[in-house]
Amino acid sequence: MSTVVGQEGNNKQQTVAVIGAGIIGINCALELQSLGYRVTLLDKEGIGLGCSKGNAGHFATEQVFPLAEFSLLWQMPKLLLDPLGPVALSAKHFIKAIPWFIQFFNNMRSTLHDKNKKALQALNKNAISHYIALLKAAEAEHLISLQGSLLVFETNDRTKVELMYQHYLAAGISVKLLDKNQTLELEPNLSGNINYSLYFTDVAHTVDPLALSKTLAEFAMCKGMTFQQTAVTAVTQSQNGVTVLTDEQCLNVDLCVIACGAWSKELLEGLNYHLPIEAERGYSLSLPIPATASAPLSRPVASAERRFIMTPMDKTLRLAGTVEYAGLNAPANYKRAEMLKNNAAFILKTLPDNEEKQENWMGCRPSLPDSLPVICQAPNHDKIFFALGHQHLGLTQGAITGKLIGQLVTGKSPEINLDPFCISRFN
Repeated sequence: MSTVVGQEGNNKQQTVAVIGAGIIGINCALELQSLGYRVTLLDKEGIGLGCSKGNAGHFATEQVFPLAEFSLLWQMPKLLLDPLGPVALSAKHFIKAIPWFIQFFNNMRSTLHDKNKKALQALNKNAISHYIALLKAAEAEHLISLQGSLLVFETNDRTKVELMYQHYLAAGISVKLLDKNQTLELEPNLSGNINYSLYFTDVAHTVDPLALSKTLAEFAMCKGMTFQQTAVTAVTQSQNGVTVLTDEQCLNVDLCVIACGAWSKELLEGLNYHLPIEAERGYSLSLPIPATASAPLSRPVASAERRFIMTPMDKTLRLAGTVEYAGLNAPANYKRAEMLKNNAAFILKTLPDNEEKQENWMGCRPSLPDSLPVICQAPNHDKIFFALGHQHLGLTQGAITGKLIGQLVTGKSPEINLDPFCISRFN
């Protein structure tokens, strides 16, 4: 049990506030509670109700390539100008987003790109195995499916597909190149439009992202963690510990972990840290599967050309993807969710179709220009830790991030080199 010794020699259990009850914050809270700390988890909305609710449910450990690639440079103008394309930039948000995009383009340089790729490889390597251990301990192994995933191709010729295949192999990803017949044998409901696929054999998906978040949070509560639904407005550190100011109270704790994703910027500014974070707004559309019908897919299927993904979940088929830069507070453009259904019609032979019960969703992914999260002890605040900015890999990297934060807090050597993830790279 983690304790501190008071002035009179009395031991007391150390207290930790974890700010943000998404999948990252939940994993951090669970790890720290398991290590013997007395943890309070805080969130203004509730457990798992942000990006952790409506995401694609894909543990995408194959995604080790930073988003800032030179191949995107010439595509960006066309992509950004199409309001319903896979990437969109709001005209109202354009000026505010320029500094972020300058840093994004800078990270396309080969030296930075290779450095960031190696960091992602290290972070993703054991991401799924950490989840398997957690879910086994929580008796919730049914929430993860180890069926791999497919990346399918409609128009790319064999040469381009083979180049991409070799690209993944060189990065150490377990992948198979399948032709049309092999692909349809694996997923019979895929359309004849599909000519090739890459089969990532070691990735996974969850049948219910929100249930996963709630289950891990409940597991932490069984160990003694408490949850408070409240908005945190400021964090300060003194010699005695950390003060977390909320709408309702002033919470004094020994340590604090800030894990509130795209909403972290203001809290970090109050601590004099610069965080160039953008709300990378993602959309999903959940289509209910009739009780009498079988699931249209058995694993996640992503489209290389259409840039979206379909994941079979408990009683629904979730279509997810697209990137929209419009800030945190702009109203959702649910036409972006509806277009996912139009794209799915080209990929699947049959599609669940019950418009009355389908569910639209939009969430703000916390995106940094180098595609790396911030996982570190605050350089100028020894009692404060950061776990944020996981872009579209928050679900994937949740369990490993919790483990790393536990190692940092307890003073142990982290299992991977965390230098690339320190906030000092922006300050």
